[in-house]
This record gives sequence, structure tokens and C-alpha cells, in this order.
Amino acid sequence: MQLGAQIFGGRVRRGRTKEYGLAHIQIVRNKLFLGLPRRFNVWMSHGDTVVRVPAGAKILGSTETTKVAVFKYKEFYGLQFHPEVRHTQYGIKIIDNFLTHICQAKKTWSMRKFVNQEVARIRNEVKDARAICAISGGIDSTVAATIASKALGSHLIGIFVDNGLLRMGEREEVKRSLANKVKLRVVDARDRFLSRLRGVRNPEQKRKIIGREFIRIFEAEAKKFSNVKFLVQGTLYPDVIESGRGIGPADVIKSHHNVGGLPRRMRLKVIEPLRLLFKDEVRNIARMLKLPRSFIQRKPFPGPGLAVRIVGAVTPERLNILRQADKILQEEAEKLKIYPDIWQIFAVLLPLGSVGVMGDRRTYDSVCAIRAVYSDDGMTADWVRLPDNFLGRVSRRITNEVRGINRVVFDITSKPPATIEWE
Repeated sequence: MQLGAQIFGGRVRRGRTKEYGLAHIQIVRNKLFLGLPRRFNVWMSHGDTVVRVPAGAKILGSTETTKVAVFKYKEFYGLQFHPEVRHTQYGIKIIDNFLTHICQAKKTWSMRKFVNQEVARIRNEVKDARAICAISGGIDSTVAATIASKALGSHLIGIFVDNGLLRMGEREEVKRSLANKVKLRVVDARDRFLSRLRGVRNPEQKRKIIGREFIRIFEAEAKKFSNVKFLVQGTLYPDVIESGRGIGPADVIKSHHNVGGLPRRMRLKVIEPLRLLFKDEVRNIARMLKLPRSFIQRKPFPGPGLAVRIVGAVTPERLNILRQADKILQEEAEKLKIYPDIWQIFAVLLPLGSVGVMGDRRTYDSVCAIRAVYSDDGMTADWVRLPDNFLGRVSRRITNEVRGINRVVFDITSKPPATIEWE
């Protein structure tokens, strides 16, 4: 919208106030807004704003702080808000109106066609060679492995790396869940990753170290088999966008280990069948492929694991503390009626000392933060209004049962302005 306004003769400048998160828009009737009420909620994320539309343009929507929230110039429609995110009411209807009523597009695309195209593409690219698939146990890598397996059959080898940054019991759960679905090798690299991360506090550095070590391990494992030339990953488009590698220029929000964290020189060629998809689309594919509900409903877990949920240095002691706290949080969260609707809920260990009193003695221990968000695709998120009695119970259990934590806080920030993960 801002670029279009500038090109067509309007003016854009830095806004006096920024607009992140929820806003209330009032619209003018138009093809774009067919079937919509005059006022509804939208999701914003901008610091610059259009202060003058091009000559002949018509303003179609405004919010309390943004006069030009929507405008039309000839056949150009510009929206300042994000219709593609779940937090915008009627967002999908707006996109549908644009495609079908304005562009006259035909609805011929489907996820089944997408999967068939990817199977053919992978088969054509790999030919007689073999590929390994990076397995995490999450829905993204599982769907990517399933698609690649349809293309390659026994020529695909799944590699699961225990990097020492997993949640409690996760290695055993992945082995149990995937053993009969993919030819799976488990690599124990706990000491290797923790050694590389020793003393590292910068989150970007953490992610790049982890991404590099994953690739070096995959390359070493590939040498154990003949004719392995490819690496299949479950990379999604949000990973690409936040790593600054999307379509068009963008800031690096954080280098995802499987995108911005990849080393420049690699022996294996990367195949990413899900690279242009969002999480909700991957879940739709999983349903279509009839994968178990446990995979489809599993909460996202970052590729760098607990390394980006420990703010500051990663040590075995801090990992042990966080694993215990997170296990308690998950046990209690699974009892909530709203649990299936929560996108992510997790604990974060902060690099803060906090004075406390336990019994008759003074303590000076760590602070644990609880983070819970609603989202569909991970690009935007709103914090979950968790019940007071739930928060109180979790806080009591963590401070009573986990040695090393004496204070629990609750994160009530949306994305934007924050990201979902703390690092």
C-alpha cells in the first residue's frame, strides 16, 4: 500500500504514532468489502503511514490513528492492515472478494494438486540418487518426510538429531511415534551442541551455531550411505520471511536455524517442499494425508529447541531447570478446555536473579516466564487470557517443585510488537 501510494503520486512518511496489533476500522462500501459490516477489527503492524493518497484515489477505510487504512486508485487496492492473519475479522472474506469479485479468478488450486506437484518435482530432481530427511518429530518435518517418502520410497533416510536442547522425554517420544513410518536413524549429539554453545549469549549467534552443526551432522551421516546428494527439510515460509530471505527485501527478525542459520557451503542440496506454505496449510495437508491427530495437533517447537527459551547462556544446569518447569506447565495446560485452541504455551528461563523467601531463608534464584499465544500461521499472535487459578497453580508448582526458580511471571504481549519466542 505504501509503495503503491508513493509510485502513483501520494506521500508516505514516518507516523507520529506506531500501530501494532488490534485496531478498529470503519469502511466505505465497495466490491472489496462485499458482505461485511461497516466496522470491524483488523490487525496492524506499521510505523510509516500514507499521509496523502494519489490524485483521484478514494479512501475506503480508516482507523482511530490511521486515516488512510485502505484506498483504491484505478485498479489498485492498498490495505494498511493484514487481511491474511486470523486476528483480522473477515480477512479471508476480503481476500476472497478480491480474488473472485475483482480479479475474477477461478478456484482451481488445491492442496492435493500441490502435494502431487511436489512429489513429481522431488522425484524428477533426485532421480536415482538418495536423500536424507531432517526429522524433529513435529508436524512440519513429518509432512515434509511423508511427501518426500511418496516420491523416493526407500531412497529416503530419516535422521533425528538429539542436540541436548529437547524437552523432557522428547527423544523417546519421537522414536516411538516415527519408528514405523520412516526409516529413522537417531544421532546423539548432545555433548557436541552444548560444547559449541558454551558461553554464547547472543540469540542470532545461537541460531547460526545450531543451524551449522545440524548441517555438519547431516553431511557426516550422508557419507554413511551411498549416493546421498540431497537433504529434505520442513522449512516453512514464516521461517524464510523472518530470516530476511522472503520475496522482496525485508529485515532479519531472527535467523531460523534451517534458513539464515545454514552455512554458506554445503555438500548436500536442500529440498524444501513446504517452503512457501504457512503452518495452517501444512496442517491441512497432514489431514489430507491422514497423519495421526497427535502430529496435527502438536504445538510448534522451535528448531533450536530450548536454546532460544533460555535467555542468555545455555548450560546443562539451566536446561535441567527449564525442562522441569516446562513439564509442569504442559501437564497443567493439557487439562485446560481451551488447550486445543492454543497455538503455543511454554516456559522461558530469564537471565535474572530474584530475591525470594522460602521457609526461613533468603533465596536468590531465577525468574521463569510463561508464554501462551493464539495464532494460525505463526506470523502474528495474540496472548491467551489464561485463567487466574491456572496461573496460580502453575506458579505454585514451579516454585515448589523446581529448585532454582523462585519467581514466575506471565507474558501478555502480542506479535507484533514481540515475536512468539523470546529469542
